[in-house]
Amino acid sequence: MNLIHKINFRKILIILISFIIVFNILSSSSFATEEPNTINISASSALLIDYNTGKILYEKDSQKRMYPASTTKIMTAILTLENCKLDDKATVSYDAVFTVPSGYTNANLQIDEELTIDTLLHILLIPSANDAANVLAEHIAGSVESFASMMNTKAVELGCTGTNFVNPSGIHHENHYSTAHDLAIMAKYAMKFDTFNEIVNTTKYTLPTSNKYDKHDRIFTTTNHFLLPNNKDYYEYATGLKTGYTNAAKNCLVSSAEKDNMKLISVVLGCENNAKFSDAKTLFEYGFSNYSIKNLATAGEVFKVVTPRSSSKESSSLNILYENSIDALVKSSELSNNIEPTINLDEKLKAPITKDSIVGKISYEIDGITYETNLIAGQDIYSDTTFSIILKIFAVIVLLYILANFISGNTKKKSKKKYKKSKTSKKSNKRNYNHFSSLYDFKYE
Repeated sequence: MNLIHKINFRKILIILISFIIVFNILSSSSFATEEPNTINISASSALLIDYNTGKILYEKDSQKRMYPASTTKIMTAILTLENCKLDDKATVSYDAVFTVPSGYTNANLQIDEELTIDTLLHILLIPSANDAANVLAEHIAGSVESFASMMNTKAVELGCTGTNFVNPSGIHHENHYSTAHDLAIMAKYAMKFDTFNEIVNTTKYTLPTSNKYDKHDRIFTTTNHFLLPNNKDYYEYATGLKTGYTNAAKNCLVSSAEKDNMKLISVVLGCENNAKFSDAKTLFEYGFSNYSIKNLATAGEVFKVVTPRSSSKESSSLNILYENSIDALVKSSELSNNIEPTINLDEKLKAPITKDSIVGKISYEIDGITYETNLIAGQDIYSDTTFSIILKIFAVIVLLYILANFISGNTKKKSKKKYKKSKTSKKSNKRNYNHFSSLYDFKYE
């Protein structure tokens, strides 16, 4: 009987151990700990980066030349924001309207219609109007060709290495191409403009009336399904950016998302069957699940308290502060790890020291990225000599003030005495005169 019990116990133990092993295997393959090379997306080329640091979190043939379709308009928006004022007006030309091929999106702009740059940017980025792209290009550079040259110059300036633009809209052309890597660079740069961020996060826009169109029926909805709450592709953390599609380019999406103080940029190109949104969401979820923001320093907080050499007794303690905050991107699994900084602090700090002056630097090296900030003085520190001089000067000022008051008081007293003496003398003279006149008082009859 005991033997049977032992056999059953072993069986139960083996089953429990097997269950634990299987559970651990399943847990380790969950999305939260998924390795980048196991992510399943349909995009031919893709990239996921952290906005603040530019660190690459995932890539798939990110340097491969691809047709960018309307994601091209990110660069058009950059040049517009750098070269125009929002209340400037541009005039719609015949070519701007009629060179847009059939089947491509337009905003029903009218020839000779005058529109503000702000209006044109809205219809460029929200419904992806190709006629608006042409109007902006002609307004800024005089022609589409000249504007394309500006686009390529700017791309090189930003560090793009695999891009060549032929037009401002992304209308298909064999020599019009870019890469996921380059489009991520453009998106990161464009997001520095508040106007750009506001527009790419707008879901609906109505063209105002103009000198050539007096109706309010030109109403447009964003092509970015991430932003539409009632859409199946809605993503609550999305903040923009730009969609694209042509037959040759297939589905393209440059998008941004923010969660728990972390901003990410995703680029997916050449997606099948409109999978651009699901592909981008897969990348975002991978990033948010596997990475976190770790606060290493807060601006204005005390890093250390020191006593500078030659400081006066009254100001001997110096608070050394962080000039700026440091928020580092770390793997979530390493969030609790202690990260040792490199500190360069002037060990021979000597008074006098001025408040906010730089007294050192602190830096952290994490996954090949350096995070750093200056260390600054929290208050003025006087030297023994300086403080003594200040005290002496103050004492002299006080002494001079007292002396001046004393002299002034004596002067006033003397002045009063002279005044009284003068009055007394006058009265005496008057009495003498009266006495004298009485002695020689003549009477006439």
